Amino acid sequence: MTFSLTVSDEVRALAPGFTHVGVEAHGLVNGPSTEASSALLDDAARRLAVRLAGRAPHEDPHMAAWREAYTAFGSKPSRTRNSAEALAKRALADGGLPRINLLVDLYNAISVAHLIPVGGEDIDRIEGGMRLVRASGDEDFVTVAGGVETVEHPDAGEVVWRDERGVTCRRWNWRQGPRTRLTEETVSGIFLLESLAPMPVPEVEAAAAELAELLEKFSPGARIEVHEADPVRG
Repeated sequence: MTFSLTVSDEVRALAPGFTHVGVEAHGLVNGPSTEASSALLDDAARRLAVRLAGRAPHEDPHMAAWREAYTAFGSKPSRTRNSAEALAKRALADGGLPRINLLVDLYNAISVAHLIPVGGEDIDRIEGGMRLVRASGDEDFVTVAGGVETVEHPDAGEVVWRDERGVTCRRWNWRQGPRTRLTEETVSGIFLLESLAPMPVPEVEAAAAELAELLEKFSPGARIEVHEADPVRG
C-alpha cells in the first residue's frame, strides 16, 4: 500500500499553510446510494448548520482561506468554488446534497460535516502516483460537456492534481475528471482531504479517521491506511 501523493514546491510556496491527508483503501465494495449513506448526508448537513451558526459557507475562516488561495493562482473563487464550499451550499439549499453512489456519499458526508475539501479517486484508473502542481497550460484534462467527451487544458499557473496521463482534477479541487472517479465497480480508492491554515492539523486528521471508520463499516474486510498528514504543522 502507500499510494504516492506529492506536492510541488511551487504549490507549497503559493499556499504555505496547505496540508493533505490521504486515506488509501483496497477491497472496497461500492454500489448505489443506500438509506444508510443517505442518512449520513442528512446528518452531515445538520452538523454543518451547527458549525456555521447562521453564517454563509464562504464566511467560515477555512473557506475564506481557500478563496484567497484560489485568487492567488488566478481563479475567481465566487465562480469556481472549492469543492467543500460548493457542497456546503448545496447541503444548505432546499434540494440538499446529491446522492451519487455509496463511496462518494461517504466522502461527501465527511466534507460537509467538517467543511473540508475531500475527493476520491479510483487507484486502478490512475497512472503512476498523483502530483499537485501548477500547470503549464498544455496538459490534457478529459471531461464531458453536453454528454460528449472533450479535452480541456488548464490555465497556465493553475493548481491541478495530475498523474502520468494528464490532469485528474482542475483548480485544485474544483472539478474532477471522469477518468479516475469512483464508480460502482471501484475496489481500490485514494481519498484526499485538503486543508489550509487556520484549520488545525488535528482536525484534518480527525476527519480522515472518521472517513476510515466509515469505509471499514461499509466495506468490511477492506485494507485501509491513513497516510500521515503532509506537511505536519506544529
